[in-house]
Amino acid sequence: MSDRLWAPWRMEYILGPKSDGCIFCDFAGLPPEEHPAKLVLLVQPHALVCLNRFPFSSAHLLVAPRRHVAQLADLPLDEYEATMRLVREAAIRLKQATSAEGLNIGINLGRAAGAGIADHMHVHIVARWAGDSNFMPVIADVRIMPEYLADSYQRLRGAFDDLEGVHPLAD
Repeated sequence: MSDRLWAPWRMEYILGPKSDGCIFCDFAGLPPEEHPAKLVLLVQPHALVCLNRFPFSSAHLLVAPRRHVAQLADLPLDEYEATMRLVREAAIRLKQATSAEGLNIGINLGRAAGAGIADHMHVHIVARWAGDSNFMPVIADVRIMPEYLADSYQRLRGAFDDLEGVHPLAD
């Protein structure tokens, strides 16, 4: 077996411009015509949902409060409730849109817990199917993605149309 696995699509991220700010705060203020480029599916008064650009599995969603806080306890109760309602609605829609057989839903609070963006808490919702885990992550530290991100976005885009909030503009 070769000791190299090529992932040339990562160069876009490596060489691309980096924001000094918070992506979730940036997403909340985007005009709807910029939502598709940033994979934003819905922005509500207290929370938003987007696709993870570096997913664990296809259609990996992130739900974040609009308020920039690191801990759940730092959210006022109404914003916490709005965020958790959006987690529930996003989970329902993800399962329906992808025919997922299960979901992983989790929050990594703090860098030590695995948070890639530790300063702005967010919830991961990952669709799962029987047999979707295989030897590749264990043997080669590689994840197999069965769908392009843009295709996942198009699959999920209309799933949030019935919820109040700011939706992406049609292409």
